[in-house]
Amino acid sequence: MIKAVIFDMDGLLIDSEPFWRLSQKNTFSKRGINLCIDDFESFMGKRIDEVLDIIFSRFPNQVETQAETAEQIIDGVIDLVMEKGLALPGVEKTLKELKSKNYKIALASSSHLRIIKAVLKKLDLESYFEVVHSAQFEEYGKPHPQTFISTAKMLDVSPSECLVLEDSFHGVIAALAANMKCVAIPDTNASNLKQFVVADQVLESMEDFSIEKLID
Repeated sequence: MIKAVIFDMDGLLIDSEPFWRLSQKNTFSKRGINLCIDDFESFMGKRIDEVLDIIFSRFPNQVETQAETAEQIIDGVIDLVMEKGLALPGVEKTLKELKSKNYKIALASSSHLRIIKAVLKKLDLESYFEVVHSAQFEEYGKPHPQTFISTAKMLDVSPSECLVLEDSFHGVIAALAANMKCVAIPDTNASNLKQFVVADQVLESMEDFSIEKLID
């Protein structure tokens, strides 16, 4: 029986993936590092430190540290969120419906807590979430399941009583590994769409989401 619904954030509540790509592109291009679309797709769902581990291994001898680089990217994302951020279709409707039916609601994101707070403030969604958790506080990020397992503990529910809504393949794998049901709502332009078949359900938009249909 589903008692709690856990939301991812980037690409699910807000179309922030373009913000991440632009901020990363601007930061890296200043250092002579040019990334392609496949690089950005492979980064989706990962923590910024894990992305920078990859970049710094490919392009060593950077003048600035990974920590300094991360802060520059995070600052860039927050600026774009506050300037252009909008909730994706169906987000507020879904949250209102789940709250009215007394489901516990949480957010579990790979983003830094600074970005999470900026997004929730910009979209005016803070009141819906009983728990807000960032993978920055875990030893491993998605696709490792620990972020979702910790979130379930904070909600005081079993992982098997949780449903996760995700847009990234790394997030879907993490949810399934945590023994949770998972609804995938991927970017319809993603090149890896076929992989999402592993989710319990795949939707084009949160407007199509119905927890009753999933339970049935």
